[in-house]
Amino acid sequence: MFFFLDFQSPSTWHWAFSFVAPVGIALHGLRKKKLDQSGATMGLFVGFILTVSCVRFFASLLAFFLAASKATVYRSEAKKKVEADFKEGGQRNWVQVVSNGGPACVFAILYMWEVGSLDVPVNFNSRLYSASWYAVATMACLASASGDTFASSIGVVAGNSDPFHVLKLSRVPRGTNGGVSFYGTLSSIIGGFIVGFAFYVCELLLLYSEDLLEAPPQWPVILYGGLAGFLGSMIDSVLGASLQFSGDNLN
Repeated sequence: MFFFLDFQSPSTWHWAFSFVAPVGIALHGLRKKKLDQSGATMGLFVGFILTVSCVRFFASLLAFFLAASKATVYRSEAKKKVEADFKEGGQRNWVQVVSNGGPACVFAILYMWEVGSLDVPVNFNSRLYSASWYAVATMACLASASGDTFASSIGVVAGNSDPFHVLKLSRVPRGTNGGVSFYGTLSSIIGGFIVGFAFYVCELLLLYSEDLLEAPPQWPVILYGGLAGFLGSMIDSVLGASLQFSGDNLN
């Protein structure tokens, strides 16, 4: 293991954990039908990148995967009636895995370029400025994906009223692309909070107390997660309203 100043290569246990942990998640996803075979295979790559770069990223990924999996199966019977592409358990494929984890991997690699696998506190007023931004960006990407998943999985079946079209601001049937609702929006924030909270707790467990005392308070990362979850669902709604078809007849 190499260590100097603010850079550290992964230790032996970190390398081992980075290989074993993604395998466990992928096997669990296959067994519970959260992932199909292509999704599980791509998940191994995404999981390895996020885990080897920083344990906090793995904690964020694990929180997203477990929480989103629960949200996906929430009131499944009701979803079958409003979702044309409904799949039992979710069964995400490789495209969905890349969409959810790809951006986070990019920032995780940039983080490794700065400090290796060293866990450093978020501090925008220090020499770790770039690493702090990359760390928050990685977490925010996963929180955004979590928020979008929560909004689409819970918002479509929660409450008694139809959602509003995000651009036209008129009522639309449940399951319509671009539809937003109070419960869906609230769920997106909660989904982001969960990822941010996992990142924060992992920081408290891994970082030395001296590092935390010298750095600014770390709890705002939870709020960053909630904000990212909200923005993720809103951006997805705007894209869905603008680019995706909703209707009974493609003609």
